[in-house]
Amino acid sequence: MFSSLTAIDLVIVFGSILFSMGIHEAMHAFTAHWLGDPTAKDLGRLSLNPFKHIDVFTTLLLPMGLILLGLHPFFIAKPVPFNPGNVRYEEFGSALIGVAGPLTNLSLAVIAGLIVRIFGIAIGTDVFNVFSIFILINLSFFVFNMIPFPPLDGSRLLYAVAPEPLQRLMYMIESGGLMSIVLFMFFLYPLAGPVVVNSIDFLYKFILG
Repeated sequence: MFSSLTAIDLVIVFGSILFSMGIHEAMHAFTAHWLGDPTAKDLGRLSLNPFKHIDVFTTLLLPMGLILLGLHPFFIAKPVPFNPGNVRYEEFGSALIGVAGPLTNLSLAVIAGLIVRIFGIAIGTDVFNVFSIFILINLSFFVFNMIPFPPLDGSRLLYAVAPEPLQRLMYMIESGGLMSIVLFMFFLYPLAGPVVVNSIDFLYKFILG
């Protein structure tokens, strides 16, 4: 999906990552604030400014490097902190915070797809190319982040329904932070990767018809 990108395409990818990641993280922060936790606001993360949320290495350099190598990219921003003790609805409130970001990316992809359909933007045009890349970036955010592996957003849903022994194991994995993600990418993603890529392909084709 990201193969054979031109220099202009890479600029579009860069802009799409900045915009989409900023909205993704902002929705985590806004949802946490709505559910009663002021942590993100106190730390200046209650903002649509993407530069408040990006990590230079994991958000920009790493995915761009993977794209240049012809590999499927993944994107990691600075996590939005929240205090579960302040959040209403306990684990279910935390689950809402977790899925707010990925669902926002899915919504952005659907909106972009509707614009392409409503205005009849033709395949092969420069405008279609911009929307196509934007949709793929947001679907990548959505599908990857919904994997229920800590500390990815999808794990918040699993926390809400998992028995206590599994929750303890997930917490141990989550405490590894970026290292847990790196280990996941090396050992588990080769198994999950085809499902991720096929899911993105399916959603892309469904959105654009």
